[in-house]
Amino acid sequence: MDIDLIDDAAEASTWTDWAILLAILLGFVVAISVAAAITLALIGRRKTWPSELSARVRWPFRTTLFLLALVVSTVALPIDESWDAAIVHTIVIAIIISGAWLLAQIFLFFVDSGSRRYRLEDSDTTTAQKIRTQLQIIRRLVIVVIITIALGAILMTFDSVRAIGASVLASAGIASVVAGLAAQSVLSNLFAGVQLAFNEAIRVGDVVVVQGEFGRIKEITLSYVVLELWDQRTLVLPCTYFTTTPFENWTKNGKELLGTVYFDLDWRVSVDDMRVELERLLGETDLWDGKSQSVQVTDAVGGVLQVRIVVSARDSGSLWDLRCMVREQLAAWVRRESPDAMPLRRVRFDAPVEAPAEA
Repeated sequence: MDIDLIDDAAEASTWTDWAILLAILLGFVVAISVAAAITLALIGRRKTWPSELSARVRWPFRTTLFLLALVVSTVALPIDESWDAAIVHTIVIAIIISGAWLLAQIFLFFVDSGSRRYRLEDSDTTTAQKIRTQLQIIRRLVIVVIITIALGAILMTFDSVRAIGASVLASAGIASVVAGLAAQSVLSNLFAGVQLAFNEAIRVGDVVVVQGEFGRIKEITLSYVVLELWDQRTLVLPCTYFTTTPFENWTKNGKELLGTVYFDLDWRVSVDDMRVELERLLGETDLWDGKSQSVQVTDAVGGVLQVRIVVSARDSGSLWDLRCMVREQLAAWVRRESPDAMPLRRVRFDAPVEAPAEA
């Protein structure tokens, strides 16, 4: 009976010591958390980023500190050897998860801060599109890497997994070949997505023509590209399409574009008068950027003159509207001011040749 009392007293003393140590460590956790919050609040009086960083990392930071205090107290003062290892193992897994959570939030804070500096609405430039595209791809890639490393670290905490690891490494050559063949399309899309982020073939916001469809790049992921078409449809293509198939990028070197309008007119058309009318039309619209305009006869076959009109605009949307306006207004001008210029089909009828009279 006395031995049982001694054991109970020893167990109670162990629990008490553990609780005291945990309370002390939690005090340090609270002190560190308060100090960090006060520091960010003081810095936040002059800048906005500290409040955003605090909102992102507050809970993962506190959770990680609490779990570290818990595991340190449990390792320093084991409570019960029969189930102490299981407790420590569980806490270590939780620490890995919270640490990955904290690391991901810190990384996302920096990426999102950079993205806000290059919003397409405020800074629709080639540099902004390039950096925004790269940040978008890097964001997804790093999150995948963090999650993968965290899962690997969790699995390595199990003795059985570590034992299997040696045999897996021994057959890594065969496994890599099999995995490569099985995931060929996935890996090719992954590498293509990373390639698109840095070779600047396409950027978020670029206007492209793909498979005869005209649209704007809305999103670039590690595996596919999303296009928003002119009629509000969405076209989704794998990243490998843009690394293996030719396509048109209308905004590769800038947003300013040239557009053409063609007319097939009669030879009696006055090209000089068309130039004057075009100049008048362009002067009355804000769709034209004031940089380029021309009227030229590019061909003369089939009984008509092919007149090519070139105009310029600040972006693809304005160019489309400008081309339609020029086409409509010049067609109306031809009907109204120069009806002789409307294309005609000329047919010549010759009198039949009479057969010579027979003698």
